[in-house]
Formats: sequence, C-alpha cells, structure tokens
Amino acid sequence: MAAPRRILVYGVYGAGKSTLAARLAQRLDVPWYPVDDLLWLPGWVEVPVAQQRSRIETICRRDAWILDGAYHGWRDVPLARADLVVALDYPRWRSFGRLLRRTLRRLGTREVICNGNRESLGSVLSRDSILLWHVTAFGRARRRMRAWQADPAGPPVLLFTHPAALDDWLSSLPTR
Repeated sequence: MAAPRRILVYGVYGAGKSTLAARLAQRLDVPWYPVDDLLWLPGWVEVPVAQQRSRIETICRRDAWILDGAYHGWRDVPLARADLVVALDYPRWRSFGRLLRRTLRRLGTREVICNGNRESLGSVLSRDSILLWHVTAFGRARRRMRAWQADPAGPPVLLFTHPAALDDWLSSLPTR
C-alpha cells in the first residue's frame, strides 16, 4: 500500500495535531501547511472565512499536503480530497492537560505561535481562551471524528485513542 499523500490531521485543541503533522511531513516527505498560519494575521486578526476557504482550496488542489486541522467554513474541502484522516481522539484529561502545559509554557517563554502572534495572560483569561474552546469543542470534535470514521463515503479515518497506538502506526509508515 502506498503512503498517503493528502492527510488531514484532526482532533480537539491540545491533542497534538501540529506535532503529528510535523512528524508526518518529515517521515513521508509531504509538505505541511500549518492551519494557524493560514487563519490568523498579526494581532490575532482572523482571516475572513471566504479567504480561508480559498487558501485551503489552493492547498488541497495539490498532489501532496498535510493540514493540521479543519474548521467550519471549509472543513468539506480537505475531506473531499484527503487520502487519509488521522483523528486524535484522546480522553479529555489528556488533551486538556497537554493544552494547559503548552499554554503555560508559551506564556512563560513568549513563544511565537503564528504570524508573530503570542499567547498572553489576557487571551488565556478571555472569553476566547483556547482553554475554554477546548471545554466547549471537545464533545463536538469527538462526535465528528467518530462520524467520519463510520462514513463509508468519506476518506479512511484512523482514529487513535492513545498516543502509544499512534506511535506504533507512525513507526510502521514507510520513509521517503
């Protein structure tokens, strides 16, 4: 079986989508397009949804790509072209714990996330906090991943509930 060349990595905030996308890109020699870079301008200004969709359509017309997320205004685009969806369906405690540790690290180091943006204490404590997004989006993301996996008309979905199973799968992939 040939290695997938168009991959959507999906999961709730903090599951490890970007980390996995980077690992897949290196292992398979497939370009990774970080979704945050496509969706956010400097100052945390959101790119208009129509422009997000256009950017994603341009990427998905290519022969090879990895995306580390899919959002409401254009989720259908990568799903229609993906060879594979890798779904990170970890327990809430695991993904929230990872997200909290990452957020605290980013606050402390002032790490640049995308397009010069950084997390701030104000953003973490706001109504738009990524921690709050995790709490409110977790159930929807989990239902979505499981529905995709059950849909024979969609792309194949590998649903991982534990990091060790993901690591086993990654080690089984051919390298390019």
